[in-house]
Amino acid sequence: MKKSFALLLNIGFWGCYFILIGILLALYDRSSPSASDHLARVLNAFKNLFLFAILPSILTYVFYYLLLFPKYLQQRKFLLSIVFGLLIAIGAAVLCYVLHRYLIETGRILDMDEAGKNGRSKAFSVIMVSTFIDLVAGIMALGIKGFITWLYEIRLKELLREKNYEMEMALVKSQLDPHLLFNTINNIDALILRDAVKASNYLNKLSGIMRFILYETKTDLILLHKEVEYLEKYIALQKIRTANENYVHFSVTGVMGNKLIAPMVFIPFIENAFKHTHNKKIENAITINIYVHDESIQLVCANKYDPAASVREPDSGLGNELIRKRLELLYKGKHSLHVDKTNELYTINLTIPNG
Repeated sequence: MKKSFALLLNIGFWGCYFILIGILLALYDRSSPSASDHLARVLNAFKNLFLFAILPSILTYVFYYLLLFPKYLQQRKFLLSIVFGLLIAIGAAVLCYVLHRYLIETGRILDMDEAGKNGRSKAFSVIMVSTFIDLVAGIMALGIKGFITWLYEIRLKELLREKNYEMEMALVKSQLDPHLLFNTINNIDALILRDAVKASNYLNKLSGIMRFILYETKTDLILLHKEVEYLEKYIALQKIRTANENYVHFSVTGVMGNKLIAPMVFIPFIENAFKHTHNKKIENAITINIYVHDESIQLVCANKYDPAASVREPDSGLGNELIRKRLELLYKGKHSLHVDKTNELYTINLTIPNG
């Protein structure tokens, strides 16, 4: 949501508000019985309107717009929103009434007239009218701020859908490209004569990967254990390309339970680890650890690589800029991503909140 649009809405409201003030002053001017003290009467009326209708409304509007909506109403603290909303409106009305008495009328704060009780009654009536005007301005502030926030969230969801789509397409292209498919199918084909059961198992894993990518990644959140199952299938298919049983170490620590995660958050980093690990004969060439905590989920993925053999740096793999943007959209201000790169080891440490 562009700031200029929000500014335009606020300017539009206050423009209409001041036009209404101008109309009231014009009506008051027409009702003036004498022209001798015309200017003085109009100035005095404007001062009264300024202290009873304009200044307290501005104060209420600003507090509602900048404080009440984001801190309470948007957080669904409705009772506190009502309480603080009333306090803000009444406080602004009382403050401006005090200023009116001090600056315009008698020069003494809250100096009541001789009638005493009538003076207090008048003060109470004026404050209540001013409070009502403040509440109207405050409600308008909440409406405008809510509308702007609603449009912003719609735009944010559109951006997220775009990034998710780009990510899915990039991952589908990368993981289901002919080279990977042909290699996997050829490896499975070679297994058929030696171990048909094992070949069938790998074929089911490949089918599961395709089904997961095409059908199960359309929601905003999925169960963590489904994401882990997908990773296990992906790793298993990668491992059939080498006879080294200890090529990859993969572990999950903690209870997954019903914890939720955005789909395909971890796979880009794991895919890059496989892409940039050239020696498949060394022990634990790739280490993947997932730690499940009460409030967060952590991925630590490390791969050994040969800088001389790498055409590209490990951090220039599949859409890393796209990956970072997606993480920022999904977990803005709530995730951490640290990259540690040495001459032979590339490690990423990603922590995201549960859900």
